[in-house]
Amino acid sequence: MPIPQLSSSSKHNKGWRDSRNKPKKIRKRVRECHKNLTNAKRVKKSSYSSNRRSGNRDSSPSILKKAFRFFLAIGFLLAVVGVLFGSLLFLRLSHSLPAPGTLMDREVAQTTKIFDRTGDTLLYEIHGDKKRTLITLDEIPQHAKDATISIEDKNFYHHKGFSLLAMARTLVNNILKGKKAGGSTLTQQLIKNAILTSEKTYTRKIKEIILAYRVEKKFTKDEILQMYLNEIPYGSNAYGIEASSQKYFGKSARDINLAESVVLAALPQAPSRYSPYGANKDALIKRQHYILDIMIEQGYITKEDALIAKNFELEFKPKTEKIIAPHFVMYIKEKLSAKYGEKMIEQGGFKIYTTLDLYKQEIAEETIAEHVERIQEKNEAENAALLSLDPKTGQVLAMVGSIDYFSNEIDGQVNITTSERQPGSSLKPLIYAAAFEKGYTPETILYDVVTNFDVREEEDDYTPHNYDNKEHGPVSMRKALAGSLNIPAVKAIYLAGVYNVLDLAEDMGYTTFRDRDRFGLSLVLGGGEVKMIEHVNAYSAFAREGKLHPLTYILRIEDKDGKVIEEFKPQIEKQVMNPKVARLINDILSDNKARSYAFGNRNWLFLDNRVTAGKTGTTNDYRDAWMLGYTPSIVTGVWVGNNDNRPMKMGASGGKAAAPIWHDYMLKVLGDTPAENFRKPEKIVTDKPVLDGEQEYLQVVKVDKESGLLATEYTPESYIEEKSFYDPHSILYFVDKNDPLSKEPHDPEKDEQFSIWEDAILEWAASSAAALAEEQIDPEDESASSSIEIVFESPPTEFDNVHLIENRPKFTINSPYNNQTVDDPLLYVNIIRASAPRGINHAEYFIDDQLIFTNKVYPFNMVKHIGFLKNGQHKLKVKFCDDIDNCSASELNFNLAIDDEKRILIKSNLDWISPANGLALNNIDFPLSLQVSIGNPEQIRNLTFYFLKKGESTSEIIQTLNSINSKDVIYNWEQVPVSGEYNIYAEVEMLDNQLVRNNGVNIIVNNFR
Repeated sequence: MPIPQLSSSSKHNKGWRDSRNKPKKIRKRVRECHKNLTNAKRVKKSSYSSNRRSGNRDSSPSILKKAFRFFLAIGFLLAVVGVLFGSLLFLRLSHSLPAPGTLMDREVAQTTKIFDRTGDTLLYEIHGDKKRTLITLDEIPQHAKDATISIEDKNFYHHKGFSLLAMARTLVNNILKGKKAGGSTLTQQLIKNAILTSEKTYTRKIKEIILAYRVEKKFTKDEILQMYLNEIPYGSNAYGIEASSQKYFGKSARDINLAESVVLAALPQAPSRYSPYGANKDALIKRQHYILDIMIEQGYITKEDALIAKNFELEFKPKTEKIIAPHFVMYIKEKLSAKYGEKMIEQGGFKIYTTLDLYKQEIAEETIAEHVERIQEKNEAENAALLSLDPKTGQVLAMVGSIDYFSNEIDGQVNITTSERQPGSSLKPLIYAAAFEKGYTPETILYDVVTNFDVREEEDDYTPHNYDNKEHGPVSMRKALAGSLNIPAVKAIYLAGVYNVLDLAEDMGYTTFRDRDRFGLSLVLGGGEVKMIEHVNAYSAFAREGKLHPLTYILRIEDKDGKVIEEFKPQIEKQVMNPKVARLINDILSDNKARSYAFGNRNWLFLDNRVTAGKTGTTNDYRDAWMLGYTPSIVTGVWVGNNDNRPMKMGASGGKAAAPIWHDYMLKVLGDTPAENFRKPEKIVTDKPVLDGEQEYLQVVKVDKESGLLATEYTPESYIEEKSFYDPHSILYFVDKNDPLSKEPHDPEKDEQFSIWEDAILEWAASSAAALAEEQIDPEDESASSSIEIVFESPPTEFDNVHLIENRPKFTINSPYNNQTVDDPLLYVNIIRASAPRGINHAEYFIDDQLIFTNKVYPFNMVKHIGFLKNGQHKLKVKFCDDIDNCSASELNFNLAIDDEKRILIKSNLDWISPANGLALNNIDFPLSLQVSIGNPEQIRNLTFYFLKKGESTSEIIQTLNSINSKDVIYNWEQVPVSGEYNIYAEVEMLDNQLVRNNGVNIIVNNFR
């Protein structure tokens, strides 16, 4: 192909810039320096000869001089050998090089094809036929030429084809600093693209230098620049500035402005990476701005010119290529272009067999399409992405980088799966894994209470809150992770150590956490960006019990002749995590019961008849919603949000926005495949209560009301009360965070977070006292107190010292005596010798365990009518008590034998008081007060309330009351019966076993449930 002729083409032409030839004065000074150096050598030699003749030369040279001469000789010999070897290599390589005149000869380009994993479906064909439209140098805008030279080779008009200084600088950067930088001149780049290959070998580099030198000898700088601008690849099949301008902007290079020119100049370094149609459009714009800044430094443009160019709104021509799985294909193309070179990938005739599972890819695309309307309307999100991997091989099975690759409205070409986004709570499993590695357990207790974790200055603040804005008090790490609680997660990363977490992240394949100094406790809540493809693959380590495969997307590559140049071979998995730790994470993330308190039993993380593990993630202001879940054979991640980082609708969490897509995709791809289970972890027992989940901060104990000490068997029921003693402490009180399995710390206050955590716990406990007390009441226990006092201190350790055996009263019953026959309806009980250390407060008299009389007046005797009792054997019990119910009792039997003539029969009556007859009631009227009046209550054994629904034959018991001591009896009926008409009545059982019943009242109940 002939070179377009320049308007003034000549080998000796100075070109479109001034000649850079050296001034004559410089050449003259070089000749003078050479002459002076020669004269100096002669003087030195003459002086040396004179010294020899005069006998001044040292007759015995020192050892140092001999050594110096020896190494000088060796150095000279090596230099000679090096020159000879270099000359032979130069002659050999020069002999095999084409002549510079063949520069414009072209090899036949062949199509590169990308297939799915079966090789049956062509995903994309990279056309080998180059699109090139030649254009002369004077037709190209000046700023396009300036932009190219400024970024590619600023000394283009000064060197002779290569730059030793640039190559030396590149060597230092590549070897010593680990940087990848190019040292090729513009001429060398032309040679590499037009004649040689992009292979990275020293032989090719030497060939490139030789040819560059020859080209510089044969062509002028302007001719070389013109060839470069017509030869260089700008991406896909666009070669040369004219073809690329038509491809990207839809117009001739003659008409492009400064902003567009600089964009084109930015492409040749890495056309696939910087493609306007790829995932790195932002990187292209950054490079454009960088070049504009360089052009300012080099004097090509002004700051005003650069500002206008930076603010210019670029309009790229829409891409209309047919492509399957476009984000995956472009990801492959970019990776392989970086490895083999743009030219080889676009023209080499490769056949690339990828890992893509087309069946899963189609399901992924269909599932996202089914949810587009939902996420746009309900979540105000314009985009979604999905990535699916095989954890057993690291192979990418499905990749959907956006809902529409060809949509410019949402920047559809941006591949979210390879972009950096904040992960929110989906990073928490990594944090807890690091904590478990350190010795903490899933049962470890953390306090979920609002805490300001910043310890630096008062004006600083880091006070995270849970998604539900609630505090849950003491929770296990299992519950905290399963329910995605934020506050315990921050405590977990502090306990694990941020750097330990970052070490684990690096082992698990994350590359976005290398700038460690910028990460702190907020990392656990998504304070750092991740790449979705790395994030999903990291979850593979959990699925594989701590083993990780590197990401794989190529199964095989064949060259144009069918030779396999690259092939996937299963690699030994890298153990990045203790298998026991991975099993713990799997057990928690697959525990649907553990997360049900936060997500409900039927949540989107749950699949029927199949065990899956999963974790959601939501960032601040709802900018990113995540769902990552897995089985032992497949790991899938879903992201929902907006490419421009706009917040979604309030409440658009990972569980609501992303999880439904994950659920439907996994349901389809798993189908009827065999269900797999995760291996159960071993039970961990550390013998440290706080780590084993046994640390009880709330202790409910029975204490004596009088002494305030622990109740004993001698403490009477009337003086026993239940108290809740709350002595809460953070985990830092019990463990050294750096070695949790060691002994308790002697000075926990030394930990910088200790006081902060302790104060937050006490503040929460004080405000939650009522709720804590209510939790201790058993709703099934009718006798339970309606309130329990909570005391914020340690419970007593000593026992009741006032209710003692020695403090109990002592007394003797003088009459009647045991087994005495009593024939009088009036029973006389005479007491002698009654005494007590605290004095006698009262005496109680019982017949057949029924209280019939209480006497509080000395000498505490009893005279009571008992004519209502049947003749026969009866038991009399007398109990004496002091003022704090230290009591003692004495019993005896007597035989009652009263003639009928002596009996005075006093019948007991049972009268209904309330509620009134015919009353209509509903829910708000309950508890309902039931009241009756009883005559002679000392004759009553028990009282029972009943209710009978109209139309039924069997009554139901409301409540039975024993030990009736008062004439008026009131009971509160709490249980609301179902709607209907009822008869409610009461019945008493007398001591002589007779039953007395009243008719009660009728009521109507309307129960609104």
